[in-house]
Amino acid sequence: MIPSRRATPADADELVRLRKVMGDSVHGPNPDVSWQPAAVATLRDRLADPAGTMTAYVVERPGGGLAACAVGTIEHRLGSPGNPDGTCGHVFSVATDEDMRRRGHSRACVEGLLGWFRERGVRRIDLRASPEGEPLYASLGFVRTPDPAMRLNL
Repeated sequence: MIPSRRATPADADELVRLRKVMGDSVHGPNPDVSWQPAAVATLRDRLADPAGTMTAYVVERPGGGLAACAVGTIEHRLGSPGNPDGTCGHVFSVATDEDMRRRGHSRACVEGLLGWFRERGVRRIDLRASPEGEPLYASLGFVRTPDPAMRLNL
């Protein structure tokens, strides 16, 4: 089994680099990197709090840096019949460097993240899957929901 570990603030630059790898692989190359300094600062701050509501799991690249990551957050919403306490997790920014794919790195990161959610008592976890990622998530027990996603940018 591939070992993953919980990310630290020192991993922030690499986590943002991998987020761009993910975005470029899903949406095509984008030269805009203006968002990266704010993302690095946010990760450094949020990952510094071990009791916080955001974490990431990573697999290290042989020789230095990261090969893969998965980031997750915990949100507190109003309870409902299927989720009485309203706590839900969200998985995002699952990425693996192109030359490191198909080795189980993303699986190891997501499994680490799912363990973190379990430890925190989170029982409902959502994500948005690319067509390439969907088989991995299905193998971990994720199922499609009938709710279509919508967005408004203000």
